[in-house]
Amino acid sequence: MWPGGVTTPLQPGTRVPFKFSPDLPIILNMASLYFCQPHAQNQGMLRAVLDRDDCRHLAEPGAVTYIGDQFPDLAQSPRGSRDFAVLKVTADEADAQWRCGFYRVDADLMELNARLLTLAQ
Repeated sequence: MWPGGVTTPLQPGTRVPFKFSPDLPIILNMASLYFCQPHAQNQGMLRAVLDRDDCRHLAEPGAVTYIGDQFPDLAQSPRGSRDFAVLKVTADEADAQWRCGFYRVDADLMELNARLLTLAQ
């Protein structure tokens, strides 16, 4: 019996083959957008997976700042800090405009969410 009362006929160490349909896209090497709310003391919630072109439409260029190769430590943020988003660009998504690493997106999360919905259409 697994934690939470889940039962399975598989024994630990049993190999389970995974098969992916060629019709299903596999999301690899794409940028990830996290919503961060320092007042809630969360570590960032994955909100979207984006291709490079979609990253350009997230916010005004002045609202996006490269912050390095590590996700920001939200525990070090002041309690009253404003909500923001973090964009993680992988090495495979990096180009002349987007280098590999993390970017802070200083934009209203509701506005960002509306842009994401527009991009999804």
